Amino acid sequence: MARGGAIGKPSTPTVSVIIVVYESGPTLAECLAALKAQTFTDYEVLLVDNASSDRTAQAAAKADRSLCLIENAENLGFAAAVNQGARVATGRWLALLNPDAYADPAWLERLVAATQANPAVHCFTSRQLMAEDPSRLDGLGDVMALAGYPFRGGYTHKDPGHLEPGWVFSACGGAMLVERELFLSLGGFDERLFCYCEDVDLGYRLRLIGEPTLLVPDAVVRHVGSASTGGRRSDFAVFHGTRNRFWVFVKDTPPVLFWLTLPLHIAATAVLFARHATRGEVVTPIKGLTAGIRHMGVALEARREAQATRKVGSWAIARAMTWNPLDLFLRRAFIQRKRPTR
Repeated sequence: MARGGAIGKPSTPTVSVIIVVYESGPTLAECLAALKAQTFTDYEVLLVDNASSDRTAQAAAKADRSLCLIENAENLGFAAAVNQGARVATGRWLALLNPDAYADPAWLERLVAATQANPAVHCFTSRQLMAEDPSRLDGLGDVMALAGYPFRGGYTHKDPGHLEPGWVFSACGGAMLVERELFLSLGGFDERLFCYCEDVDLGYRLRLIGEPTLLVPDAVVRHVGSASTGGRRSDFAVFHGTRNRFWVFVKDTPPVLFWLTLPLHIAATAVLFARHATRGEVVTPIKGLTAGIRHMGVALEARREAQATRKVGSWAIARAMTWNPLDLFLRRAFIQRKRPTR
């Protein structure tokens, strides 16, 4: 389904691909090479560099003049950098892609085909495989447990093979497609989160206004994961993940659901902290949660904003969550059968 309008042409593209770069090293070159091989060609690429010292973004832009480079004087965080790119982008759709994610040649083609087959849907997510072992999943969209805990669905599980498109709670920001106008109307990613969970927060806010997210299983990327932040269990990743998970629970959970699930959230926190302790890494998550509680005002301010836009009730949100606690602790995918959205 290759479309006219190759990269670099002055006509407005269908898709704007935004890649946030921070100390991305050798992964960026492979990411861009995979984009060059796309069967769908009606897209532009925007690189947003968060003051990297390795100059990989600058080298890439010098080698390929069709790339749009935005350079920041300091690291503004993933959320703010994506928002920068979204404001500059000219496509109807924003494709967010991590610099350590390598798209299959038909990735964009299949995402765009999904928009055409589902005109009432405005947010889509991909099948992510582990770059080091593509027989295993990096994720099938993001899942929200009833306890208010988000996680990457199917992470480290064996790739199940053929799947039909289905609803997931939210899209993973490492390889997703969202309508630009809708993204900007919601204020984009919440820059107070800096990085981690900003995609879950966006998906939750979409849910609050009745906008679902569709998993497109045949849109595939291979993902390294946290390549620029020291790995998935680095202190940086664990701190921000812990703090932001708490803030998203406070910010986005509708009032009735919040009070009903607060005991579950506390219990899940205790269990997951115990798991951290068995790995000898409990200090960093405690710091993350402490920072979240200490700066509760940030979450409460964000809550007032998010809840003011809400159009659906607690039951509608709860139905999009998994109620099985084993899904959370085993990181199982939770995909709901595709039904009409309206």
